[in-house]
Amino acid sequence: MTVHVDVLDIMSKLRAAEESFAVATVVRTVSVTAAKAGAKGVIRPDGTIVAGWIGGGCARAAVLRAARQALADGQPRLVSIQPEDLLTHQGLKGGEERDGATFFVNGCPSQGTMDIFIEPVLPKPALVILGASPVALALAALGRQFGYHVDLAVPRADLTSVPDADRVTDGFSLPGLEQGKRYIVVSTQGRGDRAALETALGCEAEYCGFVGSRRKFATLTEAIRQAEPAISDEEARRLSKIKAPAGLDIGAIAPDEIALSILAEIVAVRRARQRAELDSHTQNAKREE
Repeated sequence: MTVHVDVLDIMSKLRAAEESFAVATVVRTVSVTAAKAGAKGVIRPDGTIVAGWIGGGCARAAVLRAARQALADGQPRLVSIQPEDLLTHQGLKGGEERDGATFFVNGCPSQGTMDIFIEPVLPKPALVILGASPVALALAALGRQFGYHVDLAVPRADLTSVPDADRVTDGFSLPGLEQGKRYIVVSTQGRGDRAALETALGCEAEYCGFVGSRRKFATLTEAIRQAEPAISDEEARRLSKIKAPAGLDIGAIAPDEIALSILAEIVAVRRARQRAELDSHTQNAKREE
């Protein structure tokens, strides 16, 4: 019971800290196994088991591999670790998938079977919006509907209504951003464009977009590059990667439509990165075999 409480306590603390982790739960065992049904383990992205128990070396490698993959693509996994003769009888090989489960060989003398469910727990991706334009406010509301943690940074004097956001910061400073993936959109549209852009350059992000014309963005970019003191090499790199105008080309005109095109672009970037990370983890796992 103490171990179970410890696991729940660690999970609660990791959630509060907005950290990624996976929970591995033994859902079924057959014959002799080190861990029994109901046993849980909390696993960090680096493969460290920070709480709980999921068995010995016979299960550990398979579970950690599946946990890394689950954290990479955000999808749960069911792992079945069985004796080789039992897998052969079913026409299966180690590492093969069937009916939503991935099967691995149990090479331990106990020759037991363990089925383990692995669930990734990921912090909400942060959607950071600078500005209070109609597009900014529409994007904030839409982002929350799609499960993003929305941070709106804008001078309070520019707000004419209560925004639909998780947090509102007065001005263009961005203190205390959570860990995890971050997507930034500058949508000031004439009210503090340069100040907002300079703030965006100080923050690493998976995506950064500017709502405005290419000509306007080019003018602002040139002013920032020519200013004294000069921006750092890292800031120059981030500036060169800003998407302007932000959003997919769907013929959007109204603020809601523009917000939709921007969120669609963010989703495309996010999912492409997840696929790339999963492919990388899969290739690394194959090299380790």
